Amino acid sequence: MSGAGTPAPRRSSLPLHLAVALDGAGWHPAAWREPDARPTELFTAGYWVDQVREAEAGLLDFVTIEDAVGLQTSGFGPPDDRVDEVRGRLDAVLIAARVAPLTRHVGLVPTATVTHTEPFHLSKAIATLDYVSTGRAGVRVQVSARAHEAAHFGRRTIPPFDGDVEAFRDLFDEAADYVEVLRRLWDSWEDDAEIRDAATGRFVDREKLHYIDFEGRFFSVKGPSITPRPPQGQPLVTALAHATIPYRLGARSADVVYVTPTDAESARAIIDEIRAEQEAAGRASEPLHVFGDLVVFLGDDAAERKARLDERAEFTSDAHVFTGTPAGLADLLLDWQRAGLTGFRLRPGSVPTDLTAITRGLVPELQRRDAFRTQYEAGTLRGRLGLARPANRYAKAAS
Repeated sequence: MSGAGTPAPRRSSLPLHLAVALDGAGWHPAAWREPDARPTELFTAGYWVDQVREAEAGLLDFVTIEDAVGLQTSGFGPPDDRVDEVRGRLDAVLIAARVAPLTRHVGLVPTATVTHTEPFHLSKAIATLDYVSTGRAGVRVQVSARAHEAAHFGRRTIPPFDGDVEAFRDLFDEAADYVEVLRRLWDSWEDDAEIRDAATGRFVDREKLHYIDFEGRFFSVKGPSITPRPPQGQPLVTALAHATIPYRLGARSADVVYVTPTDAESARAIIDEIRAEQEAAGRASEPLHVFGDLVVFLGDDAAERKARLDERAEFTSDAHVFTGTPAGLADLLLDWQRAGLTGFRLRPGSVPTDLTAITRGLVPELQRRDAFRTQYEAGTLRGRLGLARPANRYAKAAS
């Protein structure tokens, strides 16, 4: 009950969805130097298990795990020579697979660069993650427009980025085809393709394995997959977008699009653009979540702590940076939710401080306002987001 003179908390008509984006010691480049950071453990399994378990304790929908095919840099250009920031990562998909058996509920969404990798390989990796996690897998598809990352593979050259996303339209078209191949491969086994009948000696019904025969501008993939259809049918596909061309990729191909508004008004404008792209892609009737991305520094000392970090390293972000209390962040999230966002992906400025402030400060505040769950209910990640298990496209065609 609110005390005398204390305004009652604003309540939400619809529960929020919440995810956290995990990246090393946190999203501030100086976070690894904080007293409670664990820089010597960044490349250990236990470090990531602890973070994901903390997210699960906070009943969060899912975690994303950052990754790339090049070393971190302080800008968008070539690698720098800085030694005062974290450099190096473990493979995000493998981290998720290691964490999966040690968690029960929280979704696991590793980042995968689709520009220089093959969809057949990623399809079976994410399908395997869905099996290992019993239906909690997803993927964040990421385009690489960095020339030095292309040089690792030697298959193509990419011009230096000059701020014009239009110049990389083909990379996003390629990413859309990539996701289409993923989805077809996940469907290439019908749900009942495995017979496992020892008496007749039939393990699989070959008629229920399908060639996907994908022929496109960027890929030619025969199929079928070597991995049976994942428990969710289709693991969650997510993408981060900042402008029209990436919005189009998300609207055409994803289940969740992360966007970076600066206020409620810009959130409305972004959502309107994504919904228009969704309709143009023929997906107007399909559910598509739009999550707002924010970097967060939380606590009574958040401003002081961020100022200390800023003295050690310059911090810039593509996303809105919130510095303040969990109650203040709850106000902002509910305001932006009214603008049409269905959830949020929060980037902790430093770990563990801001991660635990989310799970132990923000979550109880949202629960107090009837704006967030008090227990896990749906067993799969898709179910938690209100996404049905899709019918198999090839089974429908066969029937």
